[in-house]
Amino acid sequence: MLVGVVGKANVGKSTFFKALTLANVQIENYPFATIKPNHGMGYVRIECADKFFNVQCNPREGYCINHNRFVPVDLIDVAGLVPGAYEGKGMGNQFLDDLRQADVLIHIVDASGGTNELGEPVTPGSYNPCNDIRFLEIELDMWYLRLIKKGWDRFARAVQQEKDHKEKIVKDIAKHLSGLKVNEDMVEEALSKLDLDRSNILSWNEDDLKGIAMQLRKKTKKMVIAANKIDISTAKENLKKMKKEFPNYLIISCSAESELALKEASKNGLIEYISGDNDFKILESDKLNEKQKNALGFIKKNILDVFENTGVQQIINSAVFDLLKYIAVFPGGVNKLADSDGNILPDCFLMPPKTTALDFAYRLHTDFGNNFIKAIDVKNKITIGKDHLLKNGDVVEIISGK
Repeated sequence: MLVGVVGKANVGKSTFFKALTLANVQIENYPFATIKPNHGMGYVRIECADKFFNVQCNPREGYCINHNRFVPVDLIDVAGLVPGAYEGKGMGNQFLDDLRQADVLIHIVDASGGTNELGEPVTPGSYNPCNDIRFLEIELDMWYLRLIKKGWDRFARAVQQEKDHKEKIVKDIAKHLSGLKVNEDMVEEALSKLDLDRSNILSWNEDDLKGIAMQLRKKTKKMVIAANKIDISTAKENLKKMKKEFPNYLIISCSAESELALKEASKNGLIEYISGDNDFKILESDKLNEKQKNALGFIKKNILDVFENTGVQQIINSAVFDLLKYIAVFPGGVNKLADSDGNILPDCFLMPPKTTALDFAYRLHTDFGNNFIKAIDVKNKITIGKDHLLKNGDVVEIISGK
């Protein structure tokens, strides 16, 4: 799973990306050196299973604070968002290649309306951020349309000549667009919504193909809107505008700058703060200068007391759990929660929706899947079969023949 962070210049995208990737604690033994320059590791927050068993876990990856488990998620900082990216303008080619890889997008928007369409600072409130959401939709739709049209005439003629083309058309189109992670169910839904004539694919015109592009983009590039800079007074009114104009999007207000400041202060031992919380505790008051005290006071009064959180943690959680519908599953045993080194519940895996016990067995090791006998729901101490659908927070023991 890959989460893409996208946005034009000066909307706070770099600050947001850094706020996501800055861990509250120093993490040892994690291969950060292997991460590409525009990649980073963010963290979703879940209630750790160790709380259920009244123990303290020892995460192999990520970290855990007060039974709040932070599980790593791969992030990509999508570069080059400028008008005409789909035509190759700016860093268009890099932009689209990065987008192709992402399973879900976080679109950072300057909710204050203080950044125009070119990413230039303007007077807050003078620019409508709804334009940015619409603009990205157009860029994505035109990109999808371009990919659909590539070789379409030859493809359409070949499909039309097939004896049972009306029945195979969904399968053929899904195969044609497999590079966009399009599957047959998505194509079937798109064609049904558009009510296209499946008996004559050669009759489909530009508008029909554009309709397909739009439908498939919505399915393969789910998006959460991060309404950033919410602390600026003009942002609240703009937030209402965005939610009214785009009711189908998940739009979450945030202050990336506040989250980054709290993370930095926490990492330096000045405050106690868990990402996603609605408050923090000052630990070293005498080590804070006036500027730092004022900044923390501003965050407390204008962000946490008003919005209950900075929004940053909630946004990545929503992207993974609400939009992609992933679940977190822990390997463990009924009689032993620790691994061979004595680490308690060291692993937590983010699994796609409709994951079965057998799917999880294969995620742990191919041999576990190939030699699967049964699984055990460790929390409830009951046996489950290979087709049992797992739930978020499950602890599962796999019993195999080897």
